[in-house]
Amino acid sequence: MSELVPRDTPEDPSGPTPRPEPGSREDRLRRICLFDYLLHIVGLLLSAGLLSVIALIVNYLKRDEATGTLYRSHMDWMIATFWWTVLWVVVLFVPMMVVTIFSLGLLAWVFLLPGLWFLYRMIKGLLRLTEQRPVP
Repeated sequence: MSELVPRDTPEDPSGPTPRPEPGSREDRLRRICLFDYLLHIVGLLLSAGLLSVIALIVNYLKRDEATGTLYRSHMDWMIATFWWTVLWVVVLFVPMMVVTIFSLGLLAWVFLLPGLWFLYRMIKGLLRLTEQRPVP
């Protein structure tokens, strides 16, 4: 018997979604997404993003298999979040170095903004995954 997840938010009026049966394709994809979200989050906090590269590779490898399920949106979400974060780190690096030098380090906290955005998106996606909902 599958457990039902309530959906009472106005943005998703489609009703309860059954959790995937253990051992099914959807259950395996759910576990992969969960593992990838955790790798992305831990990668940012503990390995300066190196574990995120592993998660990104898994996302690319499993994305086609997830087509037609809500997990495809999660794979796309993690891939887009990773690449947008890389873009903003690269774009902001030189200007922020100059600003940080001229502000005597007082604006060094601005370097944290892309990482905080990345963390926000990964946590948002993880929460939606636990609710069995796709990400936008």
